[in-house]
Amino acid sequence: MLDDIVNETHNSLNLNRINDKLYLTNKEIEVLEKYDIEYHTSINDLLFKIDEILNDADGEYPDLEEVSNSIAEFNYYHNTNK
Repeated sequence: MLDDIVNETHNSLNLNRINDKLYLTNKEIEVLEKYDIEYHTSINDLLFKIDEILNDADGEYPDLEEVSNSIAEFNYYHNTNK
């Protein structure tokens, strides 16, 4: 049972290369698919699409906000010239 939990957690955190500048975990992909957000695009386009949903939505979407924050952080640390 513990092995199943560890394997499930490990699988949800695996990084998938989407393009040269974007990597998403399985969990992030699941959240994006849940909201029908196309993620095979640039990071800026993806963040824009997520922000549109978050800003236009009546409810709160903590899972989508978490994905947005994670992508923005990844973009800052991996794709910004410092």
